[in-house]
Amino acid sequence: MSKVSKQAKQAYTYATGKRKTAIAKVRLTPGTGKLLINGLNLDTWLGGHEAIKMRVVQPLRLTKQESAVDISAFTQGGGYSAQADALRHGISKALSQFEGNFRSILKPYGLLTRDSRVVERKKYGKHKARRSPQFSKR
Repeated sequence: MSKVSKQAKQAYTYATGKRKTAIAKVRLTPGTGKLLINGLNLDTWLGGHEAIKMRVVQPLRLTKQESAVDISAFTQGGGYSAQADALRHGISKALSQFEGNFRSILKPYGLLTRDSRVVERKKYGKHKARRSPQFSKR
């Protein structure tokens, strides 16, 4: 099989989502609603964290694409909550590339904005980033 026929057969949209130190590489294809993250389905990947699962599928629900697209994603870095938020960001970006009018649906909810808050580094002479040693007058 040549590269040209393979690309013509497999049309997909790719996007990268980020949150803290977590990165999610998302591949969105037209399909039946399968959600595969790191080779696992959503329930296996996140276990009993129902609120976090709802955050992941929020862009799909808003655009009514839950059973219209297949998503294959690879996440790395951070914890499971940051990875889930990175995945939500990546899915939102992929959906807006997939269909142009989805951008106007997702933008008001802030799903296309990268949350740039990261942990502040520790400074010398401090216990943490800003916590000073206890002051003793005597």
